[in-house]
Amino acid sequence: MAAGDYIRNVADVARRELRIIVREPIYWFCMIVFPLLAVVFFTSLMQEGQPQEMPIGIVDLDNTATSRKIVRNLDAFQTSRVIARYTSVAEARRAIQHNEIYAFMYIPAGTSDKLLSARQPKISFYYSLTSLTSGALLYRDLKTISTLGSAGVAMATMSAKGYTENEIKAFLQPITIDLHQVSNPWTNYNIYLSTTLIPGVIMLFIFLVTAYSIGTELKFSRSHHWLSAADGNMFVAMTGKMLPQTLVFLAVIYIYMYYVFGVLQFPHPGGTLRLALLGLLAVLSSQGFGIFLFGLVPSLRLSMSTCSLWAVLSFSMAGSAFPVMGMDAPLQSLAWLFPLRHYFMIYQITVFNGFPVADAWLHMVALLAFALLPLTVLPKLKNAMLNYVYIP
Repeated sequence: MAAGDYIRNVADVARRELRIIVREPIYWFCMIVFPLLAVVFFTSLMQEGQPQEMPIGIVDLDNTATSRKIVRNLDAFQTSRVIARYTSVAEARRAIQHNEIYAFMYIPAGTSDKLLSARQPKISFYYSLTSLTSGALLYRDLKTISTLGSAGVAMATMSAKGYTENEIKAFLQPITIDLHQVSNPWTNYNIYLSTTLIPGVIMLFIFLVTAYSIGTELKFSRSHHWLSAADGNMFVAMTGKMLPQTLVFLAVIYIYMYYVFGVLQFPHPGGTLRLALLGLLAVLSSQGFGIFLFGLVPSLRLSMSTCSLWAVLSFSMAGSAFPVMGMDAPLQSLAWLFPLRHYFMIYQITVFNGFPVADAWLHMVALLAFALLPLTVLPKLKNAMLNYVYIP
């Protein structure tokens, strides 16, 4: 068969697939509506960058000018807001259990007297780690304000004794920290999480739509017609079927990239060409993996269930929330089987940090391997399309 005949058959199958996509609303929802809703949802959910004004309580049994100043300084932090004062630790503890506050500070009676007499009073704070982000941020605020409270008294005492400002600073903070947060100096959680969660959701829909589009050929007894349109060539049939989906998903992922990196101005020192390459690899590898899973399990129900499971596990195995290097050795090896893991590594190496593309070559090869996986199951897929009977 001449090359022109192959191109003509691919075009015929692609037109056939396009008619199916236009006719069935589920494709529109899963390929366009739901992915774009996920983009808006996640970026809006974390649009402030960090949680703001999280509710905390105070148990102030000292009730002096010093303790009230500590409370005012704590309330001035951007992430904390004092919403209630309690008369006892038990009452504040019940408020945490009822999810009314995330943390509280306990200032016992006599705190100011002990501070002024250098007897090291104890200020306690309690916080809930049910929500990891809120717990970590409130711990930072509570610890900072506790340290600053004692430092303020010490500064006033040393100043009264005649110490110079430089001597006081050297005593209270012998080592000065020069902090540099690379690529995300704002500690913006939207930048950290949306750039992994949203591509993961888009890849989930690619998995599902790919398996669904192949499985429905069996379900609705269209498989023989599909293959006849490709003149019996399974490679041509699969290429023509995936072509319209590829173009739609590429448009969706590039819209996502334009929105977060262009409109929201997420940092991307690696440049737009690397983003374009990453989007292409993400779509092709996800489609390849979806075809491969259907080839292994030529059942609409089982293949879609497997795709869903693999996509959901990808969020944990990508390494954006918990580093893969901190996992057990078997899980570190298993992480290589998830396309989202390689997407995340390429993104953080070449786009987020702007390092050379060569530093991520192994992950690019992995995504290309996922894209080529269907070649290993095409004979089995052809046999399934010709001989299998759909079983609900």
